[in-house]
Amino acid sequence: MDFSKVRQELYDTLQKEIIPFWLDRSIDREYGGYITSFDENGVFDGNGIKNIVTQARMVWGFSRLLPFASENDKPRMKAAAEHGVRFLVDKFWDKEFGGYYWLLNRDGSVHDDSKLTYGEGFAIYALAQCYLTYGNKEALEYAEKGFDYLIKYSADTLRGGYFENVERDWTLSSPGAACGDRKSLDIHMHLLEAFTTLAEATGKEIHRRRLWEVYELIVRHMVNAEYGYGYNQFDLEFNKIPAINIPRTWNAERESNEKIDVPTDTTSYGHNVELSWLADAALKVLGTRNDSDQALLIKLLDHALEHGYDWKHGGVFRDGVGTGDALVKDKEWWQNFESLTGFLNGYVMTGDEKYYDAFIRTWDFDNRYFMNHSVGESRQLLAEDGTPIVAAMGNPWKGIYHTGRAFAECIERLDECMAKEG
Repeated sequence: MDFSKVRQELYDTLQKEIIPFWLDRSIDREYGGYITSFDENGVFDGNGIKNIVTQARMVWGFSRLLPFASENDKPRMKAAAEHGVRFLVDKFWDKEFGGYYWLLNRDGSVHDDSKLTYGEGFAIYALAQCYLTYGNKEALEYAEKGFDYLIKYSADTLRGGYFENVERDWTLSSPGAACGDRKSLDIHMHLLEAFTTLAEATGKEIHRRRLWEVYELIVRHMVNAEYGYGYNQFDLEFNKIPAINIPRTWNAERESNEKIDVPTDTTSYGHNVELSWLADAALKVLGTRNDSDQALLIKLLDHALEHGYDWKHGGVFRDGVGTGDALVKDKEWWQNFESLTGFLNGYVMTGDEKYYDAFIRTWDFDNRYFMNHSVGESRQLLAEDGTPIVAAMGNPWKGIYHTGRAFAECIERLDECMAKEG
Protein backbone atom coordinates (compact mmCIF):
# COMPACT_ATOMS: atom_id res chain seq x y z
CA MET A 1 0.00 0.00 0.00
CA ASP A 2 1.32 3.40 -0.97
CA PHE A 3 0.93 5.26 2.32
CA SER A 4 3.26 8.04 1.20
CA LYS A 5 1.16 9.05 -1.81
CA VAL A 6 -2.08 9.64 0.08
CA ARG A 7 -0.16 11.22 2.95
CA GLN A 8 1.29 13.79 0.56
CA GLU A 9 -2.14 14.53 -0.85
CA LEU A 10 -3.55 15.12 2.62
CA TYR A 11 -0.54 17.18 3.73
CA ASP A 12 -0.64 19.41 0.66
CA THR A 13 -4.38 19.97 1.01
CA LEU A 14 -4.06 20.87 4.67
CA GLN A 15 -1.00 23.12 4.35
CA LYS A 16 -1.77 24.81 1.04
CA GLU A 17 -5.57 25.03 1.15
CA ILE A 18 -7.32 24.50 4.51
CA ILE A 19 -4.95 26.46 6.75
CA PRO A 20 -4.53 29.44 4.37
CA PHE A 21 -8.28 29.57 3.68
CA TRP A 22 -9.04 30.26 7.33
CA LEU A 23 -5.93 32.27 8.15
CA ASP A 24 -6.61 34.67 5.29
CA ARG A 25 -10.36 35.11 5.84
CA SER A 26 -11.58 34.32 9.33
CA ILE A 27 -9.82 36.71 11.71
CA ASP A 28 -12.19 39.54 12.61
CA ARG A 29 -9.76 42.41 13.19
CA GLU A 30 -12.56 44.88 13.78
CA TYR A 31 -14.48 43.16 16.59
CA GLY A 32 -12.36 40.20 17.66
CA GLY A 33 -12.97 36.49 17.27
CA TYR A 34 -13.60 34.95 13.90
CA ILE A 35 -15.87 35.29 10.89
CA THR A 36 -16.89 31.82 9.72
CA SER A 37 -19.67 32.28 7.15
CA PHE A 38 -18.39 32.06 3.57
CA ASP A 39 -20.17 31.23 0.34
CA GLU A 40 -19.03 28.72 -2.28
CA ASN A 41 -16.45 31.21 -3.56
CA GLY A 42 -15.01 31.88 -0.13
CA VAL A 43 -16.65 35.32 0.17
CA PHE A 44 -18.08 36.46 3.52
CA ASP A 45 -21.87 36.15 3.24
CA GLY A 46 -22.70 38.76 5.90
CA ASN A 47 -23.70 36.40 8.70
CA GLY A 48 -21.67 37.63 11.66
CA ILE A 49 -23.21 35.47 14.39
CA LYS A 50 -20.48 34.00 16.56
CA ASN A 51 -21.25 30.59 18.04
CA ILE A 52 -19.11 29.48 21.00
CA VAL A 53 -18.77 26.05 19.36
CA THR A 54 -17.25 27.35 16.14
CA GLN A 55 -15.28 30.19 17.74
CA ALA A 56 -13.69 27.64 20.06
CA ARG A 57 -13.06 25.22 17.22
CA MET A 58 -11.16 27.95 15.39
CA VAL A 59 -8.90 28.45 18.42
CA TRP A 60 -8.46 24.68 18.52
CA GLY A 61 -7.60 24.57 14.80
CA PHE A 62 -5.05 27.36 14.92
CA SER A 63 -3.42 25.47 17.81
CA ARG A 64 -3.67 21.77 16.87
CA LEU A 65 -2.71 22.31 13.22
CA LEU A 66 0.45 24.31 13.91
CA PRO A 67 2.83 21.42 13.02
CA PHE A 68 1.27 21.20 9.56
CA ALA A 69 1.45 24.89 8.67
CA SER A 70 4.14 26.32 6.44
CA GLU A 71 7.04 28.09 8.13
CA ASN A 72 5.63 31.42 6.95
CA ASP A 73 2.21 30.62 8.39
CA LYS A 74 3.32 29.36 11.81
CA PRO A 75 3.69 32.81 13.41
CA ARG A 76 0.30 33.75 11.97
CA MET A 77 -1.21 30.58 13.45
CA LYS A 78 -0.04 31.49 16.95
CA ALA A 79 -1.31 35.05 16.61
CA ALA A 80 -4.66 33.78 15.29
CA ALA A 81 -5.06 31.35 18.20
CA GLU A 82 -4.21 34.02 20.80
CA HIS A 83 -6.61 36.41 19.06
CA GLY A 84 -9.39 33.85 19.56
CA VAL A 85 -8.48 33.15 23.19
CA ARG A 86 -8.75 36.86 23.91
CA PHE A 87 -12.29 36.94 22.46
CA LEU A 88 -13.39 33.86 24.40
CA VAL A 89 -12.11 35.31 27.68
CA ASP A 90 -13.18 38.92 27.17
CA LYS A 91 -16.51 38.46 25.40
CA PHE A 92 -17.84 34.90 25.71
CA TRP A 93 -17.01 34.36 29.39
CA ASP A 94 -19.93 35.39 31.62
CA LYS A 95 -18.31 37.48 34.35
CA GLU A 96 -21.42 37.32 36.57
CA PHE A 97 -22.48 33.66 36.44
CA GLY A 98 -19.42 32.01 34.92
CA GLY A 99 -19.32 29.81 31.84
CA TYR A 100 -19.47 30.71 28.16
CA TYR A 101 -22.41 32.32 26.38
CA TRP A 102 -23.92 30.37 23.50
CA LEU A 103 -24.09 33.08 20.80
CA LEU A 104 -22.69 36.56 20.34
CA ASN A 105 -23.37 39.11 17.65
CA ARG A 106 -20.44 40.03 15.46
CA ASP A 107 -19.59 43.06 17.64
CA GLY A 108 -19.35 40.89 20.77
CA SER A 109 -22.72 41.79 22.27
CA VAL A 110 -24.72 38.88 23.62
CA HIS A 111 -27.19 37.25 21.23
CA ASP A 112 -28.11 34.14 23.27
CA ASP A 113 -26.88 33.94 26.87
CA SER A 114 -27.61 30.24 27.42
CA LYS A 115 -24.94 27.88 28.78
CA LEU A 116 -25.30 24.83 26.58
CA THR A 117 -23.13 21.92 27.63
CA TYR A 118 -22.11 21.33 24.02
CA GLY A 119 -20.61 24.81 23.79
CA GLU A 120 -18.99 24.70 27.24
CA GLY A 121 -17.28 21.46 26.22
CA PHE A 122 -15.81 22.94 23.08
CA ALA A 123 -14.45 25.94 24.95
CA ILE A 124 -12.67 23.55 27.33
CA TYR A 125 -11.35 21.49 24.41
CA ALA A 126 -10.00 24.47 22.49
CA LEU A 127 -8.40 26.26 25.41
CA ALA A 128 -6.72 23.07 26.64
CA GLN A 129 -5.33 22.47 23.15
CA CYS A 130 -4.04 26.05 23.00
CA TYR A 131 -2.12 25.39 26.20
CA LEU A 132 -0.74 22.10 24.86
CA THR A 133 0.51 23.77 21.68
CA TYR A 134 1.66 27.18 22.87
CA GLY A 135 1.90 26.93 26.66
CA ASN A 136 -0.72 29.68 27.02
CA LYS A 137 -1.42 29.65 30.77
CA GLU A 138 -4.45 31.92 30.54
CA ALA A 139 -6.02 29.48 28.09
CA LEU A 140 -5.49 26.60 30.52
CA GLU A 141 -6.86 28.70 33.39
CA TYR A 142 -10.09 29.31 31.51
CA ALA A 143 -10.29 25.70 30.34
CA GLU A 144 -10.18 24.60 33.96
CA LYS A 145 -12.62 27.31 35.08
CA GLY A 146 -15.05 26.20 32.38
CA PHE A 147 -14.67 22.59 33.51
CA ASP A 148 -15.27 23.52 37.16
CA TYR A 149 -18.49 25.39 36.37
CA LEU A 150 -19.68 22.56 34.13
CA ILE A 151 -19.12 19.96 36.84
CA LYS A 152 -20.71 22.14 39.52
CA TYR A 153 -23.88 23.02 37.64
CA SER A 154 -24.43 20.65 34.70
CA ALA A 155 -23.37 17.26 36.04
CA ASP A 156 -26.38 15.10 36.89
CA THR A 157 -25.08 13.72 40.17
CA LEU A 158 -28.23 11.66 40.74
CA ARG A 159 -28.46 9.76 37.45
CA GLY A 160 -25.08 10.32 35.83
CA GLY A 161 -24.09 12.23 32.75
CA TYR A 162 -24.77 15.88 32.06
CA PHE A 163 -27.76 18.13 31.63
CA GLU A 164 -27.52 19.72 28.21
CA ASN A 165 -29.80 22.73 27.74
CA VAL A 166 -29.09 25.18 30.55
CA GLU A 167 -29.92 28.85 30.97
CA ARG A 168 -27.54 31.70 31.74
CA ASP A 169 -27.81 31.29 35.53
CA TRP A 170 -27.29 27.50 35.17
CA THR A 171 -30.92 26.62 35.83
CA LEU A 172 -32.22 23.81 33.64
CA SER A 173 -34.12 24.76 30.53
CA SER A 174 -37.80 23.86 30.56
CA PRO A 175 -38.88 20.31 29.64
CA GLY A 176 -40.53 19.66 26.29
CA ALA A 177 -39.67 21.94 23.39
CA ALA A 178 -36.75 23.56 25.25
CA CYS A 179 -35.36 20.04 25.88
CA GLY A 180 -34.27 20.50 29.47
CA ASP A 181 -35.43 16.94 30.05
CA ARG A 182 -33.27 15.19 27.40
CA LYS A 183 -29.76 13.82 27.09
CA SER A 184 -28.00 12.79 23.91
CA LEU A 185 -25.04 10.80 22.66
CA ASP A 186 -23.86 13.81 20.66
CA ILE A 187 -23.16 16.02 23.66
CA HIS A 188 -21.59 13.28 25.77
CA MET A 189 -19.38 12.14 22.91
CA HIS A 190 -17.97 15.63 22.57
CA LEU A 191 -17.46 15.94 26.32
CA LEU A 192 -15.35 12.80 25.93
CA GLU A 193 -13.27 14.69 23.40
CA ALA A 194 -12.98 17.79 25.61
CA PHE A 195 -12.04 15.89 28.75
CA THR A 196 -9.45 13.85 26.82
CA THR A 197 -7.57 16.99 25.83
CA LEU A 198 -8.00 18.62 29.25
CA ALA A 199 -6.68 15.50 31.01
CA GLU A 200 -3.75 15.44 28.60
CA ALA A 201 -3.02 19.11 29.31
CA THR A 202 -3.20 18.96 33.12
CA GLY A 203 -2.63 15.33 34.12
CA LYS A 204 -4.99 15.98 37.04
CA GLU A 205 -6.87 13.07 38.55
CA ILE A 206 -10.18 14.94 38.56
CA HIS A 207 -9.98 15.43 34.80
CA ARG A 208 -8.95 11.82 34.19
CA ARG A 209 -11.74 10.59 36.44
CA ARG A 210 -14.43 12.61 34.67
CA LEU A 211 -13.09 11.38 31.33
CA TRP A 212 -13.37 7.79 32.48
CA GLU A 213 -16.91 8.39 33.78
CA VAL A 214 -18.08 9.81 30.45
CA TYR A 215 -16.58 6.90 28.53
CA GLU A 216 -18.19 4.33 30.82
CA LEU A 217 -21.54 6.11 30.65
CA ILE A 218 -21.51 6.10 26.85
CA VAL A 219 -20.67 2.39 26.76
CA ARG A 220 -23.26 1.52 29.40
CA HIS A 221 -26.21 3.57 28.16
CA MET A 222 -25.68 5.14 24.76
CA VAL A 223 -24.51 2.47 22.33
CA ASN A 224 -25.81 -0.87 21.19
CA ALA A 225 -22.76 -3.02 21.87
CA GLU A 226 -24.27 -6.05 20.13
CA TYR A 227 -24.77 -4.40 16.75
CA GLY A 228 -22.29 -1.53 17.07
CA TYR A 229 -24.21 1.70 16.72
CA GLY A 230 -25.04 4.69 18.86
CA TYR A 231 -28.50 5.56 20.06
CA ASN A 232 -29.67 9.13 19.63
CA GLN A 233 -31.61 10.70 22.52
CA PHE A 234 -32.64 9.72 26.03
CA ASP A 235 -34.70 10.95 28.92
CA LEU A 236 -32.86 11.95 32.09
CA GLU A 237 -32.85 8.31 33.26
CA PHE A 238 -31.16 7.20 30.00
CA ASN A 239 -34.24 5.51 28.59
CA LYS A 240 -34.19 5.74 24.79
CA ILE A 241 -36.83 8.09 23.39
CA PRO A 242 -37.74 9.14 19.82
CA ALA A 243 -35.37 11.81 18.59
CA ILE A 244 -36.52 15.36 17.96
CA ASN A 245 -34.71 18.41 16.63
CA ILE A 246 -33.33 19.87 19.85
CA PRO A 247 -33.13 23.67 19.62
CA ARG A 248 -29.66 25.20 19.26
CA THR A 249 -28.12 22.10 17.69
CA TRP A 250 -26.71 21.43 14.24
CA ASN A 251 -29.49 18.91 13.60
CA ALA A 252 -32.09 21.63 14.15
CA GLU A 253 -30.29 24.38 12.26
CA ARG A 254 -28.58 22.57 9.37
CA GLU A 255 -29.50 23.34 5.79
CA SER A 256 -30.96 20.03 4.73
CA ASN A 257 -32.31 18.24 1.71
CA GLU A 258 -33.62 14.85 2.86
CA LYS A 259 -35.29 14.56 6.27
CA ILE A 260 -36.30 11.72 8.55
CA ASP A 261 -39.93 12.14 9.55
CA VAL A 262 -40.53 8.85 11.34
CA PRO A 263 -39.88 8.41 15.08
CA THR A 264 -37.59 5.42 14.90
CA ASP A 265 -34.33 4.11 16.31
CA THR A 266 -32.13 6.31 14.15
CA THR A 267 -28.36 6.47 14.22
CA SER A 268 -25.73 8.68 12.61
CA TYR A 269 -23.06 6.71 10.77
CA GLY A 270 -20.62 9.59 10.92
CA HIS A 271 -21.10 9.93 14.66
CA ASN A 272 -20.50 6.24 15.19
CA VAL A 273 -17.26 6.24 13.22
CA GLU A 274 -16.17 9.45 14.94
CA LEU A 275 -16.99 7.94 18.33
CA SER A 276 -14.80 4.95 17.51
CA TRP A 277 -11.65 7.00 17.12
CA LEU A 278 -12.47 9.57 19.82
CA ALA A 279 -13.02 6.77 22.33
CA ASP A 280 -9.75 5.19 21.27
CA ALA A 281 -7.97 8.51 21.86
CA ALA A 282 -9.57 8.78 25.31
CA LEU A 283 -8.54 5.26 26.27
CA LYS A 284 -4.96 5.96 25.18
CA VAL A 285 -4.80 8.98 27.50
CA LEU A 286 -6.27 6.86 30.29
CA GLY A 287 -4.04 3.89 29.46
CA THR A 288 -6.91 1.47 29.96
CA ARG A 289 -7.94 0.06 26.57
CA ASN A 290 -8.66 -3.67 26.69
CA ASP A 291 -9.94 -6.28 24.23
CA SER A 292 -13.56 -5.54 25.09
CA ASP A 293 -13.06 -1.84 24.38
CA GLN A 294 -11.41 -2.53 21.05
CA ALA A 295 -14.16 -4.96 20.04
CA LEU A 296 -16.76 -2.22 20.53
CA LEU A 297 -14.71 0.36 18.64
CA ILE A 298 -14.45 -2.03 15.70
CA LYS A 299 -18.17 -2.86 15.79
CA LEU A 300 -18.95 0.85 15.39
CA LEU A 301 -16.92 0.84 12.17
CA ASP A 302 -18.37 -2.43 10.91
CA HIS A 303 -21.95 -1.26 11.40
CA ALA A 304 -21.26 1.88 9.39
CA LEU A 305 -19.63 -0.11 6.60
CA GLU A 306 -22.49 -2.60 6.46
CA HIS A 307 -25.43 -0.21 6.74
CA GLY A 308 -24.28 3.32 6.00
CA TYR A 309 -21.51 3.14 3.44
CA ASP A 310 -21.96 3.95 -0.25
CA TRP A 311 -19.93 1.30 -2.01
CA LYS A 312 -20.92 2.66 -5.40
CA HIS A 313 -19.79 6.27 -5.06
CA GLY A 314 -17.82 6.26 -1.82
CA GLY A 315 -18.51 8.06 1.44
CA VAL A 316 -20.98 7.59 4.29
CA PHE A 317 -24.67 8.37 4.24
CA ARG A 318 -26.13 10.67 6.86
CA ASP A 319 -28.63 8.71 8.94
CA GLY A 320 -30.33 5.36 9.12
CA VAL A 321 -32.10 2.81 11.25
CA GLY A 322 -30.00 1.15 13.90
CA THR A 323 -30.80 -2.39 12.81
CA GLY A 324 -31.55 -1.57 9.17
CA ASP A 325 -30.21 0.48 6.32
CA ALA A 326 -29.75 4.14 5.49
CA LEU A 327 -32.80 6.39 5.43
CA VAL A 328 -31.06 9.63 4.44
CA LYS A 329 -28.49 9.29 1.68
CA ASP A 330 -27.34 12.88 1.56
CA LYS A 331 -23.69 13.24 2.53
CA GLU A 332 -22.45 15.90 4.93
CA TRP A 333 -18.89 17.16 5.09
CA TRP A 334 -18.30 16.49 8.77
CA GLN A 335 -19.35 12.85 8.65
CA ASN A 336 -17.24 12.14 5.61
CA PHE A 337 -14.13 13.83 6.95
CA GLU A 338 -14.44 12.32 10.43
CA SER A 339 -14.84 8.95 8.74
CA LEU A 340 -11.40 9.31 7.18
CA THR A 341 -9.88 9.26 10.66
CA GLY A 342 -12.21 6.57 11.96
CA PHE A 343 -11.59 4.06 9.18
CA LEU A 344 -7.84 4.68 9.09
CA ASN A 345 -7.73 4.30 12.86
CA GLY A 346 -9.52 0.98 12.46
CA TYR A 347 -6.75 -0.16 10.13
CA VAL A 348 -4.07 0.96 12.61
CA MET A 349 -5.84 -0.93 15.42
CA THR A 350 -6.37 -4.18 13.54
CA GLY A 351 -4.30 -4.30 10.36
CA ASP A 352 -7.46 -5.33 8.50
CA GLU A 353 -7.24 -3.90 4.99
CA LYS A 354 -11.01 -3.43 4.66
CA TYR A 355 -10.71 -0.35 6.89
CA TYR A 356 -7.86 1.03 4.82
CA ASP A 357 -9.93 0.43 1.69
CA ALA A 358 -12.84 2.36 3.24
CA PHE A 359 -10.42 5.17 4.14
CA ILE A 360 -9.10 5.36 0.57
CA ARG A 361 -12.57 5.22 -0.98
CA THR A 362 -13.79 7.95 1.36
CA TRP A 363 -10.77 10.15 0.65
CA ASP A 364 -11.32 9.71 -3.07
CA PHE A 365 -14.93 10.86 -2.68
CA ASP A 366 -14.02 13.73 -0.37
CA ASN A 367 -11.17 14.85 -2.60
CA ARG A 368 -13.24 14.64 -5.76
CA TYR A 369 -16.55 16.09 -4.59
CA PHE A 370 -16.40 17.73 -1.16
CA MET A 371 -13.17 19.67 -1.57
CA ASN A 372 -13.43 22.86 -3.57
CA HIS A 373 -9.72 22.99 -4.36
CA SER A 374 -9.91 26.27 -6.21
CA VAL A 375 -11.17 27.93 -3.00
CA GLY A 376 -9.51 25.76 -0.37
CA GLU A 377 -12.26 24.24 1.79
CA SER A 378 -15.00 21.64 1.75
CA ARG A 379 -18.55 22.05 0.55
CA GLN A 380 -21.18 21.41 3.20
CA LEU A 381 -23.71 18.97 1.74
CA LEU A 382 -23.77 16.70 -1.31
CA ALA A 383 -26.23 14.34 -2.92
CA GLU A 384 -25.46 10.65 -3.01
CA ASP A 385 -23.55 10.97 -6.29
CA GLY A 386 -21.53 13.99 -5.17
CA THR A 387 -23.71 16.71 -6.71
CA PRO A 388 -23.52 19.83 -4.49
CA ILE A 389 -26.65 20.66 -2.50
CA VAL A 390 -25.13 23.25 -0.14
CA ALA A 391 -21.83 24.43 -1.60
CA ALA A 392 -20.95 26.99 1.08
CA MET A 393 -17.47 26.86 2.62
CA GLY A 394 -18.48 28.03 6.09
CA ASN A 395 -21.33 29.07 8.38
CA PRO A 396 -21.82 29.71 12.12
CA TRP A 397 -21.36 25.95 12.63
CA LYS A 398 -18.69 25.18 10.02
CA GLY A 399 -15.07 26.20 10.45
CA ILE A 400 -11.62 24.63 10.32
CA TYR A 401 -12.38 21.81 12.77
CA HIS A 402 -13.69 18.75 10.91
CA THR A 403 -11.63 19.11 7.76
CA GLY A 404 -8.43 20.27 9.43
CA ARG A 405 -8.65 17.65 12.15
CA ALA A 406 -9.23 14.81 9.70
CA PHE A 407 -6.15 15.71 7.69
CA ALA A 408 -3.96 16.09 10.79
CA GLU A 409 -5.14 12.87 12.42
CA CYS A 410 -4.78 10.87 9.21
CA ILE A 411 -1.31 12.22 8.45
CA GLU A 412 -0.16 11.14 11.90
CA ARG A 413 -1.63 7.65 11.47
CA LEU A 414 -0.07 7.27 8.02
CA ASP A 415 3.27 8.25 9.55
CA GLU A 416 2.72 5.46 12.05
CA CYS A 417 1.96 3.01 9.24
CA MET A 418 5.10 4.02 7.33
CA ALA A 419 7.24 3.70 10.47
CA LYS A 420 6.01 0.12 10.97
CA GLU A 421 6.98 -0.69 7.39
CA GLY A 422 10.48 0.54 8.13
